[in-house]
Amino acid sequence: MQSNWWKLLGLAGVVSVVATGAVVARNERQRRAYTPDEVRERLHERHARAQQQRP
Repeated sequence: MQSNWWKLLGLAGVVSVVATGAVVARNERQRRAYTPDEVRERLHERHARAQQQRP
């Protein structure tokens, strides 16, 4: 019974690594889908918001 516990825990670890990799890959694809102009525009928007929040 003890051995099955460790096998299950190991399998859960592998599944979590695979799931994390899938999320990272999806986010990377979305990030790379931006054109340089879109990236520049987003950075300008973020900068403007940051300036507004400054006291």
